Amino acid sequence: MTDLAPTPRVDRLVLGGEIVTMDPERTVHRSAGIAVAGGAIVEIAASADLRRRYGDVATLDVPHGVIIPGLVDTHQHLTGDRLIRSSIPDDAPPGSAIFDWVLPVHAVHTADDDGLSATLAGIEALTNGVTTVAEAGTVAHPFAVADALRGVGIRGLVGRWGWDLDDAPFAAPADVVLDRQRELVAGLGDHGRVRPWLTLVGHDLMTDDLLVGASALARELGVRLSFHISPTTSDPDQYLARTGRRPLVHFDGLGVLGDHVVLAHAVHLDDTEADVVVDRDVAVAYCPAAYLRLGQGVSRFGRHAELHRRGVRVGLGCDTENAGDAIDVLLAARLAAGLAKDAALDPTAFGAHEALEMATIGGAAALGMADEIGSIEVGKRADLVVHDARTPSWTPRGADVALELVWAADGRSVQHVVVDGEIVVRDGVCVTADLDDIGPAATAAGAALRARAGIDAPHRWPRHDH
Repeated sequence: MTDLAPTPRVDRLVLGGEIVTMDPERTVHRSAGIAVAGGAIVEIAASADLRRRYGDVATLDVPHGVIIPGLVDTHQHLTGDRLIRSSIPDDAPPGSAIFDWVLPVHAVHTADDDGLSATLAGIEALTNGVTTVAEAGTVAHPFAVADALRGVGIRGLVGRWGWDLDDAPFAAPADVVLDRQRELVAGLGDHGRVRPWLTLVGHDLMTDDLLVGASALARELGVRLSFHISPTTSDPDQYLARTGRRPLVHFDGLGVLGDHVVLAHAVHLDDTEADVVVDRDVAVAYCPAAYLRLGQGVSRFGRHAELHRRGVRVGLGCDTENAGDAIDVLLAARLAAGLAKDAALDPTAFGAHEALEMATIGGAAALGMADEIGSIEVGKRADLVVHDARTPSWTPRGADVALELVWAADGRSVQHVVVDGEIVVRDGVCVTADLDDIGPAATAAGAALRARAGIDAPHRWPRHDH
């Protein structure tokens, strides 16, 4: 008698109408479901078959659902602006938003502020289907942020302030900055949902010694390094004046670039710099909403679609609440697709399918996590987002689900979210943190933060309180 293969242990079933896998073939399964064990995907099959085999386990039934991989936000400021969101004027002159608003606020942030900000950001991200956020490098209290992200249940990479200027908040000599980065990596450990990475402020706000040291440290510790560069013409102008070379050419000469580096922005690149990005297998975090809000010239100078076509690992980011404002990667995908078409005057140049790749598997690849997340495949972590296809933006159903997701849908149709097999959003509500409780605390903390920073949000329209 032949022994039957043992039935694997399964913790949860997610049984839906349609699964958009983003696997190498971009397979879409209909009337299918996912079996999860130990936080990982162990089987994808017909819903009826999974129910028959594992019908006694916890089941999330979503017969009208469209299940996609958890979205990946490759550049997200989690603190500072969060508590004063939509306050910085969108007609502020270049540089004013940073030096008149952001830095004064960050300079007086407490650990409690950082934790509260990260909790709020995590809730918004999850309810919009974003299951992984990569913090952008302006955190003064990284362990408070890591605790907050763990509490919400989102997956994240956490860094900390890194610059070696004089008279700047949290600045220090290069060796001290690097010691702080090493301490963060050791303290968080490279495991679990929340992990460390190295972050520098970047721009022309770091010495060559700091950049060289950070790149070497990232290679030594086996983590990624990210920094801001060239969202405007300011960085190229500064590096040309100081070194005689454009930023990425200069960095390449220093030997700091490689597949461990994630460049934030990289809007203003010339042909040589684009070649450097390709040749060194550097990843790019692209935040289109921020460049549009700040008027930074992405529609004229951005070449992210070209870089994607050339094989660069380009992911999407939402930046910060006074630049991108909404932590909604599908909105960023829509902008990425529209900007590419419009800038090229060519509707065939780039579209929803490529933008959805940036939002999922492309973002995971940019962060060096494509073997774990970014697609729905057996062996990967069960980071799943269920869109309710009964909502107005999905009715009636279209012929191409990528077009529906990028051009018609956004975070408002997210019904359920699963991270590591755990339900963190149910029926559109985050179940790991109570926004009703956190909201009043955030309002009070924001007012106190403005007062300590000595700033006040202007109002262009007259206000009458009754």
